Amino acid sequence: MKKILLLVFVLTLCMGVKAQETVQLPQPEIGMLGKSLGKILQERRSVREYQDKHVDLKILSTLLWAACGISDPASGKITAPSAVNMQDIKVYVCTKKDVRLFNPKDNTLTLVLNEDIRQDLAAGQKFMLDAPVALLLVSDQSNRRRNDQYGAMDAGYVSQNIYLACQALGLSTVARAMMNKDAVRTKLNLAEGVIVELNHPIGYKK
Repeated sequence: MKKILLLVFVLTLCMGVKAQETVQLPQPEIGMLGKSLGKILQERRSVREYQDKHVDLKILSTLLWAACGISDPASGKITAPSAVNMQDIKVYVCTKKDVRLFNPKDNTLTLVLNEDIRQDLAAGQKFMLDAPVALLLVSDQSNRRRNDQYGAMDAGYVSQNIYLACQALGLSTVARAMMNKDAVRTKLNLAEGVIVELNHPIGYKK
């Protein structure tokens, strides 16, 4: 009997762990981005000082949708322009707990690594560690001929979307190319055709 109870406990524990591997994000609230474009462009700034304040999932979901979420479900088009519609930019959500990959099609976060890699993203710039979230942008060209120019260009589009959405949502950010790319590649087990492009600390301005 004890063996049966132990087996049930282990199976329940495993199911619990498995359930945490994928997090369903709340539906993005596009209305939260309601400031006029002119006002957002006027107010947008790069910020490097952040409060120790949690960013909730509703706001994060809306931010990720603005970055490169599905804007037209019928065609699968996303919010950011993309060279020859490659949609190559993948966004990793990095926190002190783990790293998760944003899946635009089903609006989920999939667990990639149970580790805080923000030290590798910071590359010595300690302000990065004050931000509760960091978004890592990579260009996944593993299934096509590599084109560095297209990758950098598409990352720039998504980066600008992040800037503008942060301003509309009351968040702050700065685009950074500086990071320990070799460590990031190794820890996330990125394929050879994946180019590490940019990262964005995300938080509330101090």
